[in-house]
Amino acid sequence: MILEILAPDGRKWEEQLESDSIVIGRSNSADVTIADRALSRQHARISRRAGAWFVEDLDSRNGTFLPSGPVRGQLEIKPGDRLSLGSSSLRLLVKKQPSEMGSELDFASGHTVFRSVDELISSGVIPAPDSGAMVAAADDAAVARLQILNQVHQALGRSVELGDLLELILQKVFDHLKPEEAVIFLREGEGFRRAAAHSSGGNPDGLASRHLFREVVDGRKAALILDARSDERFNQAQSLMLSGLRTILAAPLLDDDRALGMIVLGSTRGVRAYEESDMELLVSLASVAAMRIANVRLAEEAAERKRMEQELALGRRIQVALIPDSLPEIDGWEFHAENVACRGVSGDFYNMIRRDDGSFVVMIADVSGKGIAAALLTASLEALSAGPLDAGMPLDEICSRVSRLLHDRTPPEKYATAFFAEVEPDSGKVRFVNAGHNPGLLLRLGGQAEWLEASGVPLGLLPTAEYSVGEFFFDPRDTLLLYTDGLTEAADADGEEYGDVRLKSVALSNRLLPLDELASKIGEDLDAFVGEVPYGDDRTLVLIRKSAAPRP
Repeated sequence: MILEILAPDGRKWEEQLESDSIVIGRSNSADVTIADRALSRQHARISRRAGAWFVEDLDSRNGTFLPSGPVRGQLEIKPGDRLSLGSSSLRLLVKKQPSEMGSELDFASGHTVFRSVDELISSGVIPAPDSGAMVAAADDAAVARLQILNQVHQALGRSVELGDLLELILQKVFDHLKPEEAVIFLREGEGFRRAAAHSSGGNPDGLASRHLFREVVDGRKAALILDARSDERFNQAQSLMLSGLRTILAAPLLDDDRALGMIVLGSTRGVRAYEESDMELLVSLASVAAMRIANVRLAEEAAERKRMEQELALGRRIQVALIPDSLPEIDGWEFHAENVACRGVSGDFYNMIRRDDGSFVVMIADVSGKGIAAALLTASLEALSAGPLDAGMPLDEICSRVSRLLHDRTPPEKYATAFFAEVEPDSGKVRFVNAGHNPGLLLRLGGQAEWLEASGVPLGLLPTAEYSVGEFFFDPRDTLLLYTDGLTEAADADGEEYGDVRLKSVALSNRLLPLDELASKIGEDLDAFVGEVPYGDDRTLVLIRKSAAPRP
């Protein structure tokens, strides 16, 4: 059994389930570690008992979900079942053994010829793709081959996108080697994908073979299969037999030490439709093509990086625009807030709203994801919550309403954690709701500290959700500290996170300082802890304090 894992950044991989108990989380101590800030350090466990597999949520902050709903206790899961943990997706699969994938090809039989591409290039039988002027030819056939390569060099020299380039390569292959089928396969993870195909009426899917790909691409060899039908290993391949292909010619796409994929040709003209000279020509064409493919990929990657940088910059501008330019001035109260940007856009933001009845509401939130998507979700959250907050709607009703609207308008992996605090300035009474956010920290003047834990799930995570309201009273010189996880999850060189314990310690030690100095002490301690390790997320901090007496 294996776990297929899709992480928030789009990476996809498989984990073999070799033991009877596997813990999944974002901690390095978990059996399966996923870089997902929405996961708890040890989020869920998958275990095997009496031949069956079960999933169990380990009291995670954001829960574990099957399509049928949240996981409570131990629930049995079967192959194909999909789990949602934070922003990650997991699926239980049965890994087929090689014996179940069909017979392997007998590459040692007399029906197949292999030539090492590296040896062909080093021996001078074919020219290196970056040799400039073609090497001198020894006979008329070699001269003709070099002329073809010069034509291909010129044809591929112009600037084109990758898809157009692959089509152009196959067209040149059709012109000079005249197959019935031609396919370019490119490496994708541990496998390959069909990136381009030309056909004169057959079935190019008949040329797909993981075994041929492994031998040609990983082995850096050209292959000439002289008669597929007379080889008992090939005549077991139904797609190949239905296609009518008899002779198969393949060459790897090699860019220095990187194997990018392969070109495969198929002919129905009978046995020995191709000779070793055709193999040498295809290897030459593949060498030229690989160099062009690598160059186009580099250009496209550079363009994609530039696009991402522009997107992050735009997302950051949207995010910053939501953060208040200044905080209200209220007699008897002090405020401090800051948002320190990381390299990208995390979706942190805060707000403070003064109501007509004299009370004020503080909100801090962190949406899932990064980039434009995070910035847009942040803007949506701010817009959905601003009206109800200003109108005086109870906090629990606001959270339920906003959560439902977000869930209806966004994909399942998009949600937001948030902390709302409603303060009556005269009495110091505070009502709060923590929607899956980091716990608020209430610092008492006498040195006590209270964590204000979550009272509901993140906003937008479920179609319906209920939230409970907590209460406490500010005494003079008490301070409420609100923050996002970019602060407590900042890690040092060993991967250890700053954590709630360190934050509480430095905050208590400096609780009597002015709020701006308290924030500076926290920042200095955090910088000293992470050292030279770059921050992976934005950090947002909001401080609220009841003064000893109203200002005169």
